[in-house]
Amino acid sequence: MPKQTNPLELHRSHHIGWLRAAVLGANDGIVSTASLILGVAAANASHENILLTGVAGLAAGAMSMAAGEYVSVSSQADTERADLARERFELATNSESEHAELAQIYVGRGLDANLAKQVAQQLMAHDALGSHARDELGISESFSARPIQAALASAAAFAVGAAFPLILVLALPSGSLIGAVSLGSLVFLAALGVVAAKVGGASIWKGALRVCFWGALAMIITAGIGSLFGTVV
Repeated sequence: MPKQTNPLELHRSHHIGWLRAAVLGANDGIVSTASLILGVAAANASHENILLTGVAGLAAGAMSMAAGEYVSVSSQADTERADLARERFELATNSESEHAELAQIYVGRGLDANLAKQVAQQLMAHDALGSHARDELGISESFSARPIQAALASAAAFAVGAAFPLILVLALPSGSLIGAVSLGSLVFLAALGVVAAKVGGASIWKGALRVCFWGALAMIITAGIGSLFGTVV
């Protein structure tokens, strides 16, 4: 008889790495590109200049997101490697102290001292470094830093997000851009928030509202600055 899978055991923590990078990239793509478009449109720029600004924002933003994510996550990976190297050295030079340290961690989690020592001994016999990495340092395969994956996910997600307001610029005349890009971008942001919340198992309403709030604030401020600049010039 095939084994039944309990839906309560389907955890989503393995999505965290790529989901964070993808959501952040797409959100920034929509918000920054739409804000640029609205700011330039509010300053009474030509349709060609508005489109050029949006395309430039997409290219610059995607590369910026990729570089930022790569540098940030690489720094995290460097720290993890340094911690693992130190732990490997300590295991090689002072395994008894490391065994006691691991056992004490399990005591702090509710095991009695004797059982904690037995668990630590068996786990270290199986994979000493892996046990200390997971339980002492908090490093596991699901949460380990992957710089290239994060960079590519952020850049691709930014480009996809930025493409939505650009499509509106291509499809609509200059006179209706401000209203259409504002409304359309909020719809895109709400959809992004819902998708991210569904994948992460969170409330779809909270997911949609928080991205819409910050997106609307960014667009209002940028459009206001563009309008003021256009009036002054």
